[in-house]
Amino acid sequence: MKDGILAIHKPEGISSAGVVARVKRVLGVKKIGHTGTLDPFATGLLLIAVQKATRISRFFLSGSKQYRAKVRLGVETDTYDCTGKTVFEADPAIVNAISPTAVREVVAQFLGCQEQIPPSFSALKHEGQPLYKLARKGVMIQKPPRNIEIFSICVDQMDLPEFEINVHCSGGTYIRSLAYDIGKKLGCGAHLSGLCRTRSSAFDLDNALGLDALERMTPEEIEPYILPMSQCLGFLPSVQVTSALEKKISYGQKLSKEEIESQLPLESVPDSIIRLVDSSNQLLALIEPDKALPIYNYCCVFTS
Repeated sequence: MKDGILAIHKPEGISSAGVVARVKRVLGVKKIGHTGTLDPFATGLLLIAVQKATRISRFFLSGSKQYRAKVRLGVETDTYDCTGKTVFEADPAIVNAISPTAVREVVAQFLGCQEQIPPSFSALKHEGQPLYKLARKGVMIQKPPRNIEIFSICVDQMDLPEFEINVHCSGGTYIRSLAYDIGKKLGCGAHLSGLCRTRSSAFDLDNALGLDALERMTPEEIEPYILPMSQCLGFLPSVQVTSALEKKISYGQKLSKEEIESQLPLESVPDSIIRLVDSSNQLLALIEPDKALPIYNYCCVFTS
């Protein structure tokens, strides 16, 4: 089984960990993991890292995402979504007075860079404990606001008190918090009633493999759906190294900035992580700039 990323269309009613377990059983591999959690009630694109690709899974967490989300007005829940307990219910008269125009105007206000407070029911940790586990015990921990960016957001369908939005956002954005914040601005409260991730980094839901379909396939039939690591991180700048540098990488030797920057097809050294590839465009290593040192530090090395 080759190393790479497998795009799965996660169905409703199963956790991301549950999807990983089922894929692992079908593929018969030891190392496998996902690159960003989807809640059990949510559907859509879940990227599965297979074998050595687990080393690069963290780089997808910060990649941009796209979602199709349903927001229901008038009810707030403790989880900010449809799985939680109702903690506030607005007067029906207030909800009925909200117009489609008002909804569109408020939704448009969330475009751009902003701070967002993560929900207390989340996988973020406090003193080593996931927040959702503490919240289930009645200990509600509120993390400080985080910087996010909404690249685009629009109302797609509307049947008040429920409407659907399409969101393109930075990694780390909580759509549950977005729904909650929209409800607050409208003055009636709201929660996330449905969610589908349609895109993650360069992967699209249209090209994802259904979980049921995957379980009817053999590992050999699934292998063509696994995107090689050299192609998964194509959005990062790359440098094709010489055979001498390839040998240094294989031994884990430090690379000087001069060795890399002399080959960069860019006017200046990027701030992002850089892919080092061989003459066949196979990924050898990931490195990141270190302005304080005359070397590049490895994020990952993929040579054996």
